[in-house]
This record gives sequence, C-alpha cells and structure tokens, in this order.
Amino acid sequence: MIKIMWLGHAAFKIEVNGKKIYIDPWLENPQSPVKWQEIKDAEIVLVTHDHFDHTGQAIEIVKQSNGILVANVETARKFAEAGLSEKNIANNGYGLNIGGSFNINNITITMVQAYHSSSSGVATGYIISFQDINIYHAGDTGIFSEMQLISEIYPLTVALIPIGGVFTMDAYQAAQALKLLKPKLAIPMHYGTFPIIAPDANSFVEIAQKIAPEVKIVVLKPGEVYNIEK
Repeated sequence: MIKIMWLGHAAFKIEVNGKKIYIDPWLENPQSPVKWQEIKDAEIVLVTHDHFDHTGQAIEIVKQSNGILVANVETARKFAEAGLSEKNIANNGYGLNIGGSFNINNITITMVQAYHSSSSGVATGYIISFQDINIYHAGDTGIFSEMQLISEIYPLTVALIPIGGVFTMDAYQAAQALKLLKPKLAIPMHYGTFPIIAPDANSFVEIAQKIAPEVKIVVLKPGEVYNIEK
C-alpha cells in the first residue's frame, strides 16, 4: 500500500515500499498537522525549489532523521554549505538536475521541470515511481505544454498540483493542466496558507469536473491520508 498524507501547503508525506518520503517540508505553515521537531522518520526529503515555503525545515528534518535530501545541484550545495553533511545529500552530495534520477529500495525519484523562480538553481517537480505507479509532485509552477510529455513518459497515477494562483497556477489553469497530465487522480495543494492565494479548493473542483471529468479529484484535509492499494 502507498500512503499519501497532506501536511498543508505543498508539503506531503508519502510512504512507498516501506520508505517514508517527505516533500517540501515547510511544517511551520499554518495548516501543518505536525511539528517538524516530531519528525524522526524522514528517510528521503525532496525539495522542489529554494523558497522558504518549500525548503522549510528540510535541513533540520534530514539531520534528526539521518535521511537523504534530494534537491537540484545548486540548492544541494547551498544546504551543504549550511551544514548538511554530503552523506545526507543524494548522489554523494551532488543532488540532481532535471532529467536525473535517484534510486532507493526499488523506488525511482526523477526530477522534472517546473516553471517558477528559485533562489538557487531552478524550480523543479518530481516523479516518484514504484512498480507501475507514478506520483507527480509539480512543485510551484505555471501550466506548460511539456506536461503532456511528462504524462507520456510517466503515465501518472496521482498528480499533486498547485491551485492557489498568484505564485502558481490558479484553479482554471490547474484544471487545464489535468488535460495535459492525464492522471487517474489529482490532489490540489498550495492554497489556503497566504491571504492572497485561493482560500480553498472549491473552484478547482468545480472547474476540473467540467474540464477533465475523467480525473478523480481528492481534496485532503491537513493530516488526512489517501491510500493506493497495491
């Protein structure tokens, strides 16, 4: 079984094949159901880009869990300079670049592009692949045509996509993105945390049901888990 837990904003905990993966662990966000100090089981921590609401407490969580950080090359180097040991950074301290992968316990984590800014390196997304399941975390991004290519290379089981607008896709753009990504299921994220972004997922659900009715939409509450049976 694969378990996907939303931790608020763009943060998720995903359990795959016995491994616990945390993504964009900004756990001081107002929605977070957990305190970062409590997390000691993070075997892999993925950071999509270098903005505070995505790097969050990644360094602290990796250190206290003795886990592995995955980030783009420049952000990985920045974290190393901030005191994170290279043994706790993927690929012997180098991190990844777009198109690159990191393999652990029959799980493949592939870095893909995103259209956004980043204080170091470039913004990215990730594909987490295990057997015939592909989970896509889009990071912060606008809609882009290459989403269709991502879906062709990695037929998506689940897409975790931002819907809040201002800094990312809004509800309409995110619904249109589903037509390119063609996931079986989509979970919205990156809303309800800042006053200037969408406060909830209602508009996204309504529009997505019209534009991409073949995609199942699951709106999680912070701390809620969605299970994928294997």
